[in-house]
Amino acid sequence: MCGRFALHHATAEVAEHFGVEQLSIELAPRYNIAPSQPVAVVRQRGVRSLDACKWGLVPSWAKDPKIGNRMINARAETLAEKPSYKGALKRRRCLIPASGFYEWRQQDGERIPTYIRAVDDSLLALAGLWEEWRPPQGEPLHTCTILTTQANAFMAPIHTRMPVILSPAGWERWLDPGQQELDPLLALLQPLAGDELAAHAVGRQVNAASCDEPFCIQPV
Repeated sequence: MCGRFALHHATAEVAEHFGVEQLSIELAPRYNIAPSQPVAVVRQRGVRSLDACKWGLVPSWAKDPKIGNRMINARAETLAEKPSYKGALKRRRCLIPASGFYEWRQQDGERIPTYIRAVDDSLLALAGLWEEWRPPQGEPLHTCTILTTQANAFMAPIHTRMPVILSPAGWERWLDPGQQELDPLLALLQPLAGDELAAHAVGRQVNAASCDEPFCIQPV
């Protein structure tokens, strides 16, 4: 799964990296982003935009938005079979920029928090889906989920799952709302090559979602 991540790159860097044409948010450095919090998403709706969505997908037909608490991740292998994700997979796909993400490795009965990033510290593009939920009264709620897949050889000693990280070659197809054939989309949802990632153990302070400081990503 992917339950925490960081995004400390500046807004201008994120916009340039992903070819964003329209900004609706200004990013502050985040080192321990947790479910239910706002996250940055790159979407293609006429123009490519950088927006904010709440982390935890709420389908448009949901009766209660609390369902989003259970939908922070979606398994790529079963995505097309799930009613909660099928519509979004066809029409509402996004990239979720990340500087790195966390997983917890089991060692001698303990869970060791580990930070995973690109070997060159460049931005990662996590594959995501987004939805719009309209309450009986008030503003629409935009939410998202991060897709996960089987761990690659690099990640396997840390965790059995990992987020789907798309290479630039797949961004256009993934973001294109006109692309609704499922097979070409599902073909993109493969584990990233292990030699593109690096990892190190970090302090247990990251276990607390309230802790959001630069030292969260520092090696121990």
